[in-house]
Amino acid sequence: MRPDCFSLTGVGPPPDDAPVTHRASLPPTPDPPHGGSRVKPSLPSLATLLLTAALTGASAQTAPTTPAAPAQTAPAAPAKPVPAASYVALGDMYFNQGKYDMAYVAYRAAAQLEAQNPRALLGLGRSQTKLRLYGPAIETLRRLISVDATSISGYIALSQAYQQQYVQTSDLASVARNLELAQNVLTQAQTVAQSQTGTDRDLNLSKIWNERGYVYRLQGQITQAIEAFKQANTLNPDNSVVLYNLGDMYYVSGDLPQALNYLQQAVIADPADPYNRAYYGKLLALSGNVIAARPEAAQAAKLAPTNAYAVGQYGVVSYLAKDPVQARTQLNAALRLDPLRYPEFYYYLGRLNLDANDLKAARDALTRAAALGSTNPEYLYYLGLSFERSNTVSPSDRVKARENYERALKLSPNYKLAQDGLNRVK
Repeated sequence: MRPDCFSLTGVGPPPDDAPVTHRASLPPTPDPPHGGSRVKPSLPSLATLLLTAALTGASAQTAPTTPAAPAQTAPAAPAKPVPAASYVALGDMYFNQGKYDMAYVAYRAAAQLEAQNPRALLGLGRSQTKLRLYGPAIETLRRLISVDATSISGYIALSQAYQQQYVQTSDLASVARNLELAQNVLTQAQTVAQSQTGTDRDLNLSKIWNERGYVYRLQGQITQAIEAFKQANTLNPDNSVVLYNLGDMYYVSGDLPQALNYLQQAVIADPADPYNRAYYGKLLALSGNVIAARPEAAQAAKLAPTNAYAVGQYGVVSYLAKDPVQARTQLNAALRLDPLRYPEFYYYLGRLNLDANDLKAARDALTRAAALGSTNPEYLYYLGLSFERSNTVSPSDRVKARENYERALKLSPNYKLAQDGLNRVK
């Protein structure tokens, strides 16, 4: 799954007849780097005025009354109310910049002015999802669908809210039906899309199938996920995001040649996309072709120097190419950019430190990797190995080594390296 799969593209949320799903859903144009705005220079002053109005409108109604001064001149004409469409435009601008709290305020103001405005409800629901207000987001997006039952955007955004709530919660029992509900919403969207005519029909169906692939992956149904992404690819064969998703799922299934095939197609389809190129570079390195991998990874980091994923994958490829200096530089840079999202980068930093016999640093990095990626047995195995080893500064801790080997085996019972490690420390 693409690291940016739950972010949106385009210049703000589009109209309902131009649905957008995750960023991985067929964007018409690439995102500006890290929320860069495509708005005209004159908009910030308008934004300031509108947002101030949105924030202060309610308090102005309850502000204490002050004595009126004696009339000296004719009263000024009352201020013209700000239309809902202006708040929607402001919300679109802030959303596109990644300022989801400010987008939320603007969309909420629009929805208060026009309770059945589909654009306002769509933007509000999406910004609530971004702010992890999943209950309100689901309520808002359900309301959108009740207002406009043909809104493909609304169905897809609602499916995403269910998925995000499932992914982010620590109490899976409370969201046990979320993925089922996400698929049901997509079934409704598919019914609507199949009744459409014209060029939008196939495009909308491809977005729905792409979204289904995400849900199937979360459900652990790898074969079904591959088939869903294939359906999306058939309907929209040149879309780089769908090609990325197909490559990713083949990699998860263990089919590295097919993964490379689709990632290469994704890079050809959109050479400027740093995610496609960075992932393709890593897969090349994992296949043993580090000579081809390094320029791909370097180019991805050059295309997006503030994109933690692209920078970090350059570090991963450098590690696999046995260039520890470059690997350490890139991995540390990626973790400064985003310290909580990518356990893989802590893992490779831990491997670097383990190779250098810096056990204290290795244990710290691998502990972080195992905490953020608690379902990855490889992270736990290497954490166990770091505790099994010793040097003059960090003595061996066989109890912690055993605990981590056992945790790795619980996740992957046939993991031979973990079993060998456990046999050594028993």
